[in-house]
Amino acid sequence: MIKKIFFVTLLIFFLNAQICCATQYEKIDLKTAIEIANKNNLDIKSSKLDIDIAKNEIKVSNRLENPSIVTSWNFGKAGKGNPNQLGVAERVELFKRAPRKKLAQANYDLTLENFEYQKFSLKMDVAEAYIKLVVAKSILQKYEHQQKFLEELLKISNLNNKENNRLDLDTIEAKIALNQIITEVNKAKTNAKTARIGFNRIINAQNANYDSLDTNLSKENSIIGINIPQTSKKLPPFKSIEDSAIKNRYDIKIAKNKIELAKKKLIVVARQKIPDLEIAGGYAYQTIGLADDDRYKSGAFLGASLVNIPLLYSYKPEIKNAQLEIEKADLEYISTVNKAKKSVEIAYENFVTAQLNLESYNDKILKDSDELFALFEQKYKVENVDFATLAAVEESYQDLVVGYSEALSDYYMSWIEFLREMNSEDFSFDWAQDI
Repeated sequence: MIKKIFFVTLLIFFLNAQICCATQYEKIDLKTAIEIANKNNLDIKSSKLDIDIAKNEIKVSNRLENPSIVTSWNFGKAGKGNPNQLGVAERVELFKRAPRKKLAQANYDLTLENFEYQKFSLKMDVAEAYIKLVVAKSILQKYEHQQKFLEELLKISNLNNKENNRLDLDTIEAKIALNQIITEVNKAKTNAKTARIGFNRIINAQNANYDSLDTNLSKENSIIGINIPQTSKKLPPFKSIEDSAIKNRYDIKIAKNKIELAKKKLIVVARQKIPDLEIAGGYAYQTIGLADDDRYKSGAFLGASLVNIPLLYSYKPEIKNAQLEIEKADLEYISTVNKAKKSVEIAYENFVTAQLNLESYNDKILKDSDELFALFEQKYKVENVDFATLAAVEESYQDLVVGYSEALSDYYMSWIEFLREMNSEDFSFDWAQDI
């Protein structure tokens, strides 16, 4: 008896521990998910530090050279008639600080543009992961509904078996169908779990886990923060779409900034050929023992010199590399524009195709299918339809429902990809047509 109580207590403790250790998920909508990701995403936090670093580099570029203390002491006969000196020397850069500051400012602008691009990409990533999670949960619901339906049919078959005292073919077919759908449910559960993990990986928060508030998508859905157009809404001609993308894409803006950065770097490097001016000044004196007339003498000294005169080294390799960097940046810009055009065209075509596919699942087809399946189910319950016929209808119906969910998912995903390629969070059809 004591052993039994011990094992029961141990089992209860183990179950409680499992419950406590189970991951807790907070249900949130897409707008909240994006806000959390922007606030808590570790990659975004790291990128913000890059902005602060670039801002400090502007201050560094505007720095003045620190002064040096210079002295000259004479000893013995060498000091006879020569003064000792104590003063300060300062190196003055000529025509270098302003170009260096402009280079640092250009680098700051580039860093800021990269940060904005990363924030936009994060928003699109969160939206994509959110939709994948909603779709996975939606498909899981449909398979679970199918499993529940088959379980009810099996109960009906078992009741008929008890009344007739035999095992009929319907019962065997129902058990086989139920076993098959259980496998699909398990796969759908795994897909939903994987999608939830992927969603949290994108949010990348440190001490929290999240789940989607929505469990289904529909043609009328307008996810908060990202408007999904109606299937009847047609995109403008591709030329206007392309022009809009070239104008607004972050990667093209970044490529332009890199060209400006390379040009400013060339100026900074070329200015290294200009010598710097070094000015020194201070106190000079002769002691009684070293003065020609045995009298203490004092005064000041002032000197200037040109330093770093490009005679032995003229910075030609650095200048050549800076010129090559400009050429490289120009090629990168052209390549970026070409790739952007193709990416936008692919996204454009994928969205148009997704529109056509989703339109094939019109409301009448779905409504008629729901009514027909409900009719077949009712007829089976009063034994007017054999199970094999009902199973075939049920399988076709579920294929239609799952196919619709996948088509709807493709529609949402292709729209998110289109926004990503357009680099626009709220694309306007009318605005694009006016371009």
